[in-house]
Amino acid sequence: MIAGHGDDIHEYEGITMNFSSNIYAHANLQPLLEHLRKRVGLIANYPEPEPRSLEVKLAARLGVPAECVVVTNGATDAIYLIAETLYRRGLVRQRIMRPTFAEYEDACLAMGISLDDSADVVWLCNPNNPTGNAVESSELTRMATKERLLVVDQSYGLFTDVEELSAKDAVAMGNVIQIHSMTKSCSIPGLRLGYVVAAREWTEELRKRLRPWAVNALAIEAGHYIVDNGFHAVDNVEAYLKETQRLLGKLNEIEGICVEPTRTNFMLCRLLHGTAAELKHRLATQYGILIRDASNFKGLTPQHFRVAAQSREENDALVEAIMEQVDKLTS
Repeated sequence: MIAGHGDDIHEYEGITMNFSSNIYAHANLQPLLEHLRKRVGLIANYPEPEPRSLEVKLAARLGVPAECVVVTNGATDAIYLIAETLYRRGLVRQRIMRPTFAEYEDACLAMGISLDDSADVVWLCNPNNPTGNAVESSELTRMATKERLLVVDQSYGLFTDVEELSAKDAVAMGNVIQIHSMTKSCSIPGLRLGYVVAAREWTEELRKRLRPWAVNALAIEAGHYIVDNGFHAVDNVEAYLKETQRLLGKLNEIEGICVEPTRTNFMLCRLLHGTAAELKHRLATQYGILIRDASNFKGLTPQHFRVAAQSREENDALVEAIMEQVDKLTS
């Protein structure tokens, strides 16, 4: 697992604004919490060995056969499960589109999978963490025709205006494995809830390696509530993405910072002077603002940091704080 991940709020005192995680911090979780309070007695019994009831419900919503959905203990659990399955199937040469989430590489290396450009399997995050770029469904379809297998992590699929590959298309193509995250779409990182969508050939292989009771009872119950009620972290995604672009524009106006274009709710920034670690420390200790030092993503530099858009007021506070500090960073 990557060290120095986002949301390391425990490392600091007095953090009041958290831009370091790609989770939207202002989701109204009260309806979900009230539902789970009424169902907390579920913890007195074992959950389903496999969360089949939730898989059936998700599949119906997605319009795919129930056998083509596998619910996991978060998207990261899915990543390791997929890596193990591919290794057992003999697909030991894989390619990862970098810079990206470190767990793809960690999961492959843990299984003894080699990473090279001439690969059987291609992994990509769409929209990509940490760059914020996204690939249209038509391009993904083209890629799938050229690759033996494509693993697409769509954990941030809710937070983009780019048309992504549908679950139906992924199943129909047969050589696409999708990863989805309710953690991200519903702002519930503590519950750990994700799922995989793929053709039956692949989901049957994944099921052979599932750990019994891997998804706890409250997470399963939360999943049912989310599907039944169409629950999401952000009510108006269009407005949220518009605010993200406003934040990007404000940050790009600051002399000494370059911000990459983004098609999702977070953005990758680069300092022209100083380091992201230094800026992160100043913002945390002097303003109670937490950002993500992105220097430990392979392919990035000590000058890179990432922020996820929050409320308009918080975004303005972030811009003001960075403006005050950027000139004070070591050249």
